Amino acid sequence: MKCHTLDVWKRSKELAVRIYKSEMQGPFAKDFSLIRQIQRSAVSICSNIAEGAERGSSKDSAHFYTMAKGSAAELATQLAIAQEIGLSVEKRILETEEIARMLNSLIKSVKAKGSKQ
Repeated sequence: MKCHTLDVWKRSKELAVRIYKSEMQGPFAKDFSLIRQIQRSAVSICSNIAEGAERGSSKDSAHFYTMAKGSAAELATQLAIAQEIGLSVEKRILETEEIARMLNSLIKSVKAKGSKQ
């Protein structure tokens, strides 16, 4: 699969795994609806990157990478809420911000490649 070669996919998949492993214990586990939403957003990032990597055109790929960036924004929002209610998620917020920056670069690159074709 093409996505396995993308650092942003690797990073976002690792973030999703960390969220599933660590946030299921402790105070986070008590707010089941918030943790489920955070898990879905995290999984959505790497899933959309994977789908974009397999698309046949730059335009389609950029669309799915943009959706992944939207999922990263959703995750960042949910983590900000978690932080405001007293949960320790600073590392996850920083990771999510870095992934969003990586996605932004990937989107620009794919769009530039598509305009040259």
